[in-house]
Amino acid sequence: MKRACEVLTHRINIISEFPRIPLNINNYNEIKSYILGLFIVIAILFSGCNSGNKNQKSGAEHAHEHLDRKGHDHDHEHDHEHSAGDGHNHGGETSGNDGEFVDEIHFTRQQAEAVGLQVEKVTPGTFSYVIKTSGQIQAAQGDEVVIAATSNGIISFTNPSITDGSPVGVGQSVVTISAKELLEGDPAAKAKIEFETAQKEFQRAELLVKDQIISTKEFEQARLRYETAKTAYNAQASNMTANGVRVTSPISGYIKNTWVAQGEYVSVGQPIATVSQNKRLQLRAEVSENHYKTVKNIISAHFKPAYDNMVYKLSDLNGRLLSFGKASGQQSFYIPVTFEFDNIGDILPGSFTEVFLLAHPQDDVISVPVSSVTEEQGLYFVYLQLDEEGYKKQEVNLGQSDGERIQIFSGLKEGDRVVTQGVYQVKLAAISSVMPEGHSHSH
Repeated sequence: MKRACEVLTHRINIISEFPRIPLNINNYNEIKSYILGLFIVIAILFSGCNSGNKNQKSGAEHAHEHLDRKGHDHDHEHDHEHSAGDGHNHGGETSGNDGEFVDEIHFTRQQAEAVGLQVEKVTPGTFSYVIKTSGQIQAAQGDEVVIAATSNGIISFTNPSITDGSPVGVGQSVVTISAKELLEGDPAAKAKIEFETAQKEFQRAELLVKDQIISTKEFEQARLRYETAKTAYNAQASNMTANGVRVTSPISGYIKNTWVAQGEYVSVGQPIATVSQNKRLQLRAEVSENHYKTVKNIISAHFKPAYDNMVYKLSDLNGRLLSFGKASGQQSFYIPVTFEFDNIGDILPGSFTEVFLLAHPQDDVISVPVSSVTEEQGLYFVYLQLDEEGYKKQEVNLGQSDGERIQIFSGLKEGDRVVTQGVYQVKLAAISSVMPEGHSHSH
């Protein structure tokens, strides 16, 4: 059939050349017969070409219809499977139909009890304006005493194992100072000799002045030497031992630090050790000049030492504000703010700490514990309890933090139940997206 169509096309091209054939009476009849026969052939060929095209089209349409039907059947099966799959809850997510929540996290009651999960109901309350800064914990004035040397000589610790942190009592000997082996001799022995000599001279002078053998002036000079020697001797007499002069602690507490080593030479007045009672401590915070106008409104503080994850509240430690600076130092652009509080036994003096200064309180503020908030790629989330075993991840916008609680600008409302303990385990349950078989959770 393809060949016949090509022949037809060739004949038509020949007809298109007829205008260029010279027309004469001799060949007119021949041309007429030729054209008539040609038209008959063309009609037959056209009829055959159309029939072939229809058959081919019919076959193609049939094949296409077959493919469509097959694909339609496949799609129908796929749609059926997909519809059946829509009824299955993957990873605790729900479709939102029949009152179910979207993106619900399933966390069983047994799991919650195992991890100690705790929930807090959101209630607006008082939240103070916070200035976050740094500071240092120091000993309170009068809570520490520096033990100084009372004589020149060589140091010998009463207890060789004494070290920083060792407890001491009132009047307990800390060190002994001896100068027996030194060239100038033992000052304590010298003081004793001078006292005894001055005492004898004074007693002799008392007899001579009565008989007017010596003048009153000479008697007074003898009495002065005696009183001076007596004072020097009495200062060491109570602490004098066979090994030298004892140096004792005037208060009970513990050795905060020692300033000398065993066998070291010391002079009178040189510091030997510091004894601290560690009952009252001071918190010294450094505030930037930018907050100078707010400093006068500060009423309390929270602090978090570098060695501890616990946040301490001055309100729980009998704390009070002592003072705040009226000017910044020459070498610093910060204003000191000082508090005093009781040491509960596990706060380390001298340590540096994170400080949250609390100024004017604000009412009707929504806040949650810091432990409730998680961070993912710069966004912050909490987990809400929807019912006994259903939870939801909720994005929130944060405000200030006082170390214990954090202000929530948006994302929560009054009455929401926020997970405060066990947040990490709920987060893992959301990430794993694993649901028990046959779970049919409805609300």
